[in-house]
Amino acid sequence: MAGVQTAVALREQGFDGPLTLLGAEPHQPYDRPPLSKAVLLGKAEDSAFDVDFEGLGIELRLGTEVTGLRAADRELDTEAGPVPYEVLVLATGAEPLTLPGTEGVPGVHLLRTLDDAARLRPVLATAPRAVVVGAGWIGAEFATAAREAGCAVTVVEAADRVLAGALPAEVAEPMARWYEEAGAELITGAKVAGIEEGRVLLADGRALPAGAVVVGIGARPATGWLAGSGVERGPDGSVTADAYLRTSLPGVYAVGDCASFPSGRYGKRLLVHHWDNALQGPRTVAANILAEVGAAAGGAGEVYDPVPYFWSEQFGRFVQYAGHHGGADTLIWRGDPAGSAWSVCWLRAGALVAVLAVGRPRDLAQGRRLIETAVPVDPAKVADPATPLKSAAA
Repeated sequence: MAGVQTAVALREQGFDGPLTLLGAEPHQPYDRPPLSKAVLLGKAEDSAFDVDFEGLGIELRLGTEVTGLRAADRELDTEAGPVPYEVLVLATGAEPLTLPGTEGVPGVHLLRTLDDAARLRPVLATAPRAVVVGAGWIGAEFATAAREAGCAVTVVEAADRVLAGALPAEVAEPMARWYEEAGAELITGAKVAGIEEGRVLLADGRALPAGAVVVGIGARPATGWLAGSGVERGPDGSVTADAYLRTSLPGVYAVGDCASFPSGRYGKRLLVHHWDNALQGPRTVAANILAEVGAAAGGAGEVYDPVPYFWSEQFGRFVQYAGHHGGADTLIWRGDPAGSAWSVCWLRAGALVAVLAVGRPRDLAQGRRLIETAVPVDPAKVADPATPLKSAAA
């Protein structure tokens, strides 16, 4: 997503020089969100981007894995030989975390790529008993698809609650009930000791039968290939980009899941593994490349400081989130979390900094605008679900 959008944005913004898009996968570039939904359930064959690469003059080199970067020569190393660059954009995304000892075990799956979805689709069609390791966003989405396919599903989470790394306990608590309502078994506080063909072994001695096992325990930036390149990376492995999405090397930018950036809005460095970041960041990268070498050479450049946004479809609910609630000092509910539609708002120093909306898309859209403007809000109006959130501006 980030690589394709950067290439398209460069053309849209006036760059007319040679433009090459390298990708390790052999498939036409595709969108990832449908993989856990329509593609997995056989409702769509693929999710290729509707982009006329040839018409845009974008050279696609598919099935080309990049193995190294030599900044002094301004060259990339690939299996097919070196590729020179004038300006380079790193958009390698993230790779899923795996459970140690599960490599090669039959029936164990990840869900990150089109090939992953293609391997899982016929498995789901046989409606096996599936075990999902990880009760995060991807775990919930897969469990949703598996239940829709008629599979019995057990979700195992090492933490004591769902979405432990993403949301506060009080906010995640009502979301845990969705599993039972959908007919999925949820086991929290349970560590996986090992996986054998046909079963998952828990640390407490239990063995869960499993015709298929899907591991969804998070992802890390796919940046290992940059070791020794001179590109600065953080403790989490992300490329340490600056406010203009430039890396520590001249002429090299980074965008999407592989890159962290300093947020002036939130006063900290953010690593955002979500679709919208891979859509918005490339527009900034393209503008800054043109300010450096292209049609707008000599421009001041554009700072990247978005309000992060993502969505998830799970258990018949549309969940959206905007902002960043770390550092918030006030949490306000809008509506009853036992109901089908409700929201949570986070404030800091009287201004809205994040909103989670379940079945309330207007709250999300209006809340996102309030976050962008950073205006103070009236907590009483925020707490009233009948009052439009935009009316809460003080």
